[in-house]
Amino acid sequence: MKKSELLAPIQDYTSLSAAVNNGADAVFFGIKGFNMRAGAKNFTIRDLPKISRIAKEGKIKTYLAINTIIHQEDIKKLEKILKKIKETSIDAIICWDPAVIQIAKKLKIEVHISTQASIANSEAANLYKKLGAKRVVLARECSLKQIKKIKKETNVEIEVFIHGAMCVSISGRCFISQFLNGKSANCGECQQPCRQKYLIKQIHGGKELEIGKDYVLSPKDLCTLGFIENILEVGVDCLKIEGRNRSPEYVATVTKAYRIVIDFYYENKGKKHFKEDFEKLKKKSLKELETVFHRGQSSGFYMNKPLNEWVKSDGNQATEIKERVGIVSHCYSKIGVAEILIQGKKTIKIGDELLFQGSNTGSLRNKIISLEIEHKAVKIAKDVDKVATKTISPVRKNDVVFLIKKS
Repeated sequence: MKKSELLAPIQDYTSLSAAVNNGADAVFFGIKGFNMRAGAKNFTIRDLPKISRIAKEGKIKTYLAINTIIHQEDIKKLEKILKKIKETSIDAIICWDPAVIQIAKKLKIEVHISTQASIANSEAANLYKKLGAKRVVLARECSLKQIKKIKKETNVEIEVFIHGAMCVSISGRCFISQFLNGKSANCGECQQPCRQKYLIKQIHGGKELEIGKDYVLSPKDLCTLGFIENILEVGVDCLKIEGRNRSPEYVATVTKAYRIVIDFYYENKGKKHFKEDFEKLKKKSLKELETVFHRGQSSGFYMNKPLNEWVKSDGNQATEIKERVGIVSHCYSKIGVAEILIQGKKTIKIGDELLFQGSNTGSLRNKIISLEIEHKAVKIAKDVDKVATKTISPVRKNDVVFLIKKS
C-alpha cells in the first residue's frame, strides 16, 4: 500500500522548522495577498526561495495556497505572483478559482484544487483532472464511504483533512463575517463571528432567548487520530492538518502525533499484538494532542453527519499553556547546555518542562534535569538574570523560552 503523505501547516520559519523536525512530508502556507488566512503571519514572495531551500534540505515538499476569490482587478497581480512562483522550486499551488488554474497551467505549475471547490464526487474530481489538476482536496463534508468511492472512480490524487478547525459553512464558504464586519471569509479575512454566543430576540415583544448552552455556530475541531487506520485503508494520497494560524508547538505536537501513529500502522500492521499496541499508541498520542490549542474533538463527517458537535466554552481547551520566561543568551552545543536570560522575574525549577522556539530550532520541549547559576548546581532559579540548563537537542541563541504549565 502506498504511504499517504502527511501535510502540515506553517505560517513562519519557526513553524516550518517544527514541521520538518517532527516528520511532515510536505508543508502548505500562504503569502500576503491571495490566501485564506490573511490573519496569519504569512510569508512574502521574497521568502519563497528560502522556504524552498529549507524544505529541500529537510526532504519535504512545499505547497503554496492561492485559494481566495480572484477579482478582475487582481489578475495582473496574480500573473506576476505566479511567474515568480515558477522561478522558485515550490512544488505546487493550492487553488480553486479558474483564473488561477488557467494561468498556472500556462506556466506549467502543478495545481492542487482547494477544499473551497467543494469537490464531493468523482465526476467533479475527474473534471478538475481534465483542467490540469494533479490533486484535489475533497470537501470536508464527505463521509469515509464517499471518499472510498471517489478514490476508486478517479485517477486524480485525493487529499483529505484529518485534523484542525472546522467551519459551520459548507467548505468554509461563509458570509457571516462579510455581512457583520465587512471582512470577507472568502478573501481570507474572516473575523470568526461564529465563535461567539448569540441571542434570539423577538421582533415584536422584545423578549430574548440564549441559544442553548453551546456556541451553536462554532464546531469542535476535527480529530481523526482515533480512527486514522480507516482513512489509511482507503488509500488517500495526502492527509492534511489544518492550522496556518496556530502556534509552532501546535504544528510540532500534531505533526509528531500523527507521524508516529501513521508510521506504526504501516510498519506493524499484520504483526502479532498489532491491534492492542496500536490502540495503546493512539490513546497516548490523543493525550498529546489535548495539550495544544483545540476547541474539543470531533470526528467530523467521516462516520456520519455530526450532531450536537458544538463548542461548549469559548476559546482554547488545551490541557497546557505556555508562559514566556526568557530567551537563550548563549549555547554550549558541545556539552548540550543552554544559558537562559530570565525576563520578568520568572521562576523555574528541576522537573519543570521548557519550550524552546526559534526559526531554526522549531518548537522543542525539554524537561529540566539540571540547573546551574554561576557554575553552581541549584534546584530552583528565582529572581536571577541567567541560568544554565542541559538540553536534549540543540537550541540556538535568541530562541524564545517558555515554561509549560497545566491549564
